[in-house]
Amino acid sequence: MELYLPIAGMSVDMVLLLGLGSVVGFLSGMFGVGGGFLMTPLLLFVGIPATVAVGTQSVQILASSFSSVLNHVQRRTVDVKMGAVLVAGGLIGAGIGIVIFRVVRSLGYIDVTIAFSYVILLGVVGTTMLNESLRTVLQTIRPGRSTSQPKRSHRHGFAHRWPLKVRFPRSRLYISALLPGLIGGAVGILTAIMGVGGGFVMIPAMIYLIGMPASIVVGTSLFQITFVAALTTFLQAAFNHTVDIVLGLLLIVGGVIGAQVGTRVALQLRGDYMRLALAILIVGVCLKLVYDLVATPYYPYELVG
Repeated sequence: MELYLPIAGMSVDMVLLLGLGSVVGFLSGMFGVGGGFLMTPLLLFVGIPATVAVGTQSVQILASSFSSVLNHVQRRTVDVKMGAVLVAGGLIGAGIGIVIFRVVRSLGYIDVTIAFSYVILLGVVGTTMLNESLRTVLQTIRPGRSTSQPKRSHRHGFAHRWPLKVRFPRSRLYISALLPGLIGGAVGILTAIMGVGGGFVMIPAMIYLIGMPASIVVGTSLFQITFVAALTTFLQAAFNHTVDIVLGLLLIVGGVIGAQVGTRVALQLRGDYMRLALAILIVGVCLKLVYDLVATPYYPYELVG
């Protein structure tokens, strides 16, 4: 069933879009990731323009993050004060990212910039996850090998020597507000330029750099992502005109359905094998993007307006 996407300016099979949303939602529910770093490349693979894929993905991120953060607020697993600092940095970063997006787009390099950024991002994340997952799986199948994780070093590092120190009672921290602000800003730039929620960057940073308790990291991350995604969606629609609401709604519907199935499947699988499967998937998507960047197009002399 063909459906016309007004902003993308093309017709796409509605079942295909629902299927993509369901697949990413399934992976999100199964692996506990936002899925934005997979959705945008998949949209590129089916022919959606890169600018529209990035702009519209922020709608899906907003919907999924908002629904998830409400649950965390009810469970009191959100540090609102820390989240406010992360949001402040994220809003500034999103504004900077939108400006960068618009400038690069005006120069005519936005498509290759987005694709190349995803190659770097997925390559780093995928190879790191693959290495860690393989080591974990090998430790479980080889008797006599220690499976204990290395202990973390003491958390009082450089962040405690920075100015503007603030007390965060919920996280039991007294550190400079500059560090979470900078982390939030970096994630805001990623959200604006690449259409990702940034949780896969923010969560490790919140644990290992800021030193927050793991029990409130996910909820606080989603709190920040919700506000940043809302601003990014508005700015992309108002200034870049790259938000296709029809496409966004289809991705949201498919994502909700897929997430429910993925969550149930995750209960039946072992965590280490799930992480290994996700790492292989991420590396595979990265290799496909690399191939698309270097392969000779079918019509090398065709001009696209």
